[in-house]
Amino acid sequence: MNDLFAQDDPGLEQLPLPDADVHFQRDIYPAGQCSALLRQLIDETDWRHEQITLFGQQHWQPRLVAAHGDAGLAYTYSGLTLPMQPWTPLLSRLRQDVERIAGVPFNSVLLNWYRDEQDSMGWHSDDEASLGTMPVIASLSLGATRVFKLKHKTRPELPTTMLALTDGSLLLMAGPTQRHWKHAVDKSRNPCDARINLTFRRIMQAS
Repeated sequence: MNDLFAQDDPGLEQLPLPDADVHFQRDIYPAGQCSALLRQLIDETDWRHEQITLFGQQHWQPRLVAAHGDAGLAYTYSGLTLPMQPWTPLLSRLRQDVERIAGVPFNSVLLNWYRDEQDSMGWHSDDEASLGTMPVIASLSLGATRVFKLKHKTRPELPTTMLALTDGSLLLMAGPTQRHWKHAVDKSRNPCDARINLTFRRIMQAS
């Protein structure tokens, strides 16, 4: 496995992945501010526990979700269409911060609340048609560190990459990344506190 835990990354840096355009930056917010943001998002968000369709079968998602965005948008994945709630003042501020770093505009955000070590995200790509052919996805992490795994779809000789998504970090996936790579967050063997992941996207059309 290609382990990127120890990489010293003071700014937005590109990760050495073929067939991809992935950048990572730690500590875009100080620790104290991250804790306050996490608590506010947990308290203010209308969290939902939804079912998705995988291989023709219904499964409960092992985390809570919410979606916010511009009026008239919807987001569909794995047979689930999430109602798009309006931007809150806090989410609008976070979007501005992320857009400034990413250099691209976003019109929606999908929030995932990993409540503890039992919550997870299975292997998938964010390659829905509504995101366009080469989407830019900015993933902001708040709270407990979780392991983000990347695996190439067609080149098994490439090692699985593991990246620690730390409190206040930002991961950018762009270009052909979703076409060639899958990603996942496994359950943890060790106890974990809460983590919220905000994935900012640009939806090209209503789903």
